[in-house]
Amino acid sequence: MALKIRLTRMGSKKRPFYRIVALDSATRRDGRPLEYLGHYNPMVEPAEIVVNAERLDHWSKQGAAMSDSVRTLLKKVQK
Repeated sequence: MALKIRLTRMGSKKRPFYRIVALDSATRRDGRPLEYLGHYNPMVEPAEIVVNAERLDHWSKQGAAMSDSVRTLLKKVQK
């Protein structure tokens, strides 16, 4: 089972809100995740990014690969 850490889209039309989730790579984008790791709200100024670093580290150690979008968001959080 290949694991991924990626974004799932929430919110209404033209008002996106994203959750950072850990799930099986074969699962569809908005499918049931194994665990919610945080969220990203691009509609507020500045953009709100909340991440549970402890659980993110746990899933990374389990072999979960991060999507490019999540990797970019985490770089913004670390600055």
